[in-house]
Amino acid sequence: MTAPTDSTGRPAPARSRSRRPVRLAVAALVLLGLAVLLVPPLVQLDQQLVDLRAAGLPPSPRHPLGTDQVGRDVLLRSIYGLRVSFLVGLVAALVSMVIGGLVGLTAGSLGGTPDRLLMRVVDGFNSVPHLLFGIFIVALFAPSPAAVVVSVGVTHWTTAARIVRSEVLSLRSRPFVEAAISGGASRSRVVRRHLLPHLFPHLLLATVLMVPHAIWHETALSFLGLGLPAHLASLGNMINDGRHSLLTGDWWSSLVPGVFILVPTLAVAVLAQHWRDRLSPRHRSELSL
Repeated sequence: MTAPTDSTGRPAPARSRSRRPVRLAVAALVLLGLAVLLVPPLVQLDQQLVDLRAAGLPPSPRHPLGTDQVGRDVLLRSIYGLRVSFLVGLVAALVSMVIGGLVGLTAGSLGGTPDRLLMRVVDGFNSVPHLLFGIFIVALFAPSPAAVVVSVGVTHWTTAARIVRSEVLSLRSRPFVEAAISGGASRSRVVRRHLLPHLFPHLLLATVLMVPHAIWHETALSFLGLGLPAHLASLGNMINDGRHSLLTGDWWSSLVPGVFILVPTLAVAVLAQHWRDRLSPRHRSELSL
């Protein structure tokens, strides 16, 4: 297997090769972001429109990715569905980070008995499968975006709590924190001036990683009929509707929304890994050489 080459035919530098996945991920997210931002204002979609004369049409110039079993354009609905899923996933991820951040910060700052009690609560939440717990929560409400946000936020905050707690415990042993405590700084001042600025990049990274996970969670709930309303264009609803068309050969009804889930998830994972590498002390030392 030959090594990748540049435009002159010579082997491409290792750093250039390592950045190619990052560039592809950025390009994919920019393309999807432009579609989500520009298409809905330009092309209005009637969520309850049914056109049986155009049902199950294969990809064509008029419908680039075909139509579903009731004649709705699959590409347009996938873009709308990605917008809804992204907004729900983003809000749910922020809710998770707020809850988990407060719990982790409290546990790491106080230590002792409060730390042990809060970590036992975290262990209790982790002992229950997230999807099962999420189904129980959304079953208490009517299908709606708010119900999905509550479901994801309540079931996924434990990861953020553990991340924040471990970082706080690490920061508490740093000389500048010990110096602040020895100098008489109050606990709130230490948290506000010394802990939060160092925690913010890690919390932001955890939030970015949580967004695609929340999108998958919303998709799973919608696929089961417990997430967003059935008439609303969401990726989970589209996959659920399209699975009935697979036996008739209408593969695009399920494949297209699946790709719209998979591509941004992989892109965010690549960027998050690159971000995590840049946050690591070893990588920073290598960059300074």
